[in-house]
Amino acid sequence: MMKRITALIAAISLSGCAQEAGRVLDGGSFGDATMNNTQIMNGEKQYVTHLATRFAQEIPGTVHFAFDSAVLDGAARQILMRQADWIRQFPEVRFRVYGFTDLVGSSAYNRQLGQRRANAVVAFLTSHGISRSRLEAVVSFGETRPVVNTTAPERANRRAVTEVTGFVARHPTLLDGKYAEVIYREYIASAVPRSTLEGVTPQELAVE
Repeated sequence: MMKRITALIAAISLSGCAQEAGRVLDGGSFGDATMNNTQIMNGEKQYVTHLATRFAQEIPGTVHFAFDSAVLDGAARQILMRQADWIRQFPEVRFRVYGFTDLVGSSAYNRQLGQRRANAVVAFLTSHGISRSRLEAVVSFGETRPVVNTTAPERANRRAVTEVTGFVARHPTLLDGKYAEVIYREYIASAVPRSTLEGVTPQELAVE
């Protein structure tokens, strides 16, 4: 009888803490290594890195703001026009915008201000022909990642940064995993006078 009671208590105890395997160890990153390896093997990781490097080299990725403001000034708009022109060349690519502030003000307020700055960039890009679905996320780092570590007002810290983050998962050009075609298309286009490419779609430049 005592053995049966002990077994019943043990069963109740186990059922109360039952959970899926790996739950405690996951921490939200379970499977990341496999995903990373898959992206490297099918070429996605390599070409995302390639495009991210190109974007950083060819186009200013950062715009700056006045103190306590999320309004885009003329200089910021000129940079974002260049970003929009570049982004339109790569309909398969996703982007993310990060918002930042200087260290003046509370952390909570600065998170909101960083969000408004990122939102302003996204709104500008979408108003110039970029699909909102390609802007993967709008993220605010607030005051947590200053360029210049000072508690005084600092324009270099009041910024929004646009970066390449990946490919549009369901884009028809990429469903077969041929990420190299995106790069090859741009290679071909670079050898053709730009005036002859007016009206030519990315699909027409794609490799069969």
